[in-house]
Amino acid sequence: MFLYIIRRISYAVPILIGVSLFTFFLFYLTSTPEQMARRNLSAKNPSRSQIHQWIAEHGYDKPRGQQFATYMKSLFLFDFGKSDTTNEPIGDRLRAGIWPSLQIQLLVFTGGVITDVFFAVYFAYYRGTYIDSWGRFVCVMMMSITYIVYIIGGQYVFGKLLQLSPIAGYHSGVESWRFALLPMVVGILSGFGASTRLYRTFILEEINQDYVRTARAKGVSEKSVLFRHVLKNAAIPILTSVVISIPFLITGSLLLESFFGIPGIGSITVEAIFGQDFATVRATAFLFTILYIVGAIMTDISYALADPRIRLE
Repeated sequence: MFLYIIRRISYAVPILIGVSLFTFFLFYLTSTPEQMARRNLSAKNPSRSQIHQWIAEHGYDKPRGQQFATYMKSLFLFDFGKSDTTNEPIGDRLRAGIWPSLQIQLLVFTGGVITDVFFAVYFAYYRGTYIDSWGRFVCVMMMSITYIVYIIGGQYVFGKLLQLSPIAGYHSGVESWRFALLPMVVGILSGFGASTRLYRTFILEEINQDYVRTARAKGVSEKSVLFRHVLKNAAIPILTSVVISIPFLITGSLLLESFFGIPGIGSITVEAIFGQDFATVRATAFLFTILYIVGAIMTDISYALADPRIRLE
């Protein structure tokens, strides 16, 4: 098991370097250091000396190879430096955005898993009936609706008409739960169709296995077969979509946080992209990559714990 984990972790280093290299050169294709300097300097028409001074202060005057080496060294030490636009420490901004992102995404994650698995089991139990047919129809219909519609519709219905939650904004402390309610509902509804239909497929695949027919032949009730045998074995593929999303509870959702005005890491990333804040973008891209790798490793470990055959392989 230990060697299995080490082998999975060893894949992380080339992936991190590759993603960082891609982000580094992609940003230079969209904007030059001089353009960033003109955009971020307070003067409307900065002089050449001001532009060169800004470029030198942010390290963009060095050769690209040296920049990338310094950039990777700082990232691996989790020294993200300062923002290109506000000159604030990026680490402080990210730490301040962790809690809002974690709070919203933890509610969406927990509520989504419980809701999706419950309805997947419910539809699978009544497979072949009108309940299953209507359930699949609703899932496909919800999958066909874009994420923006859920956000705008949720703000209009729950925020404006019913006035159950503020339309947008965020407040720290106890009142933060009032602002988290609407994003939670929107997040759960937007992922309901795809997740429920996927989990239902996993459960139905297990229902047709030989051990299920053997259990029925021995007189085991349908509910016991479904909950004690089928759901346990169907949990292995479900772990793929569930476990890999756990690290992203910290990073939040880009669209959800932007539209609801939540000062999380997702909204920080969006602001950095539109403001062409290269330093913040590369820091968040590095953070997203690490968390994705952590999620993949956690998924592999959960597979190995759930199915000993994987450890033996």
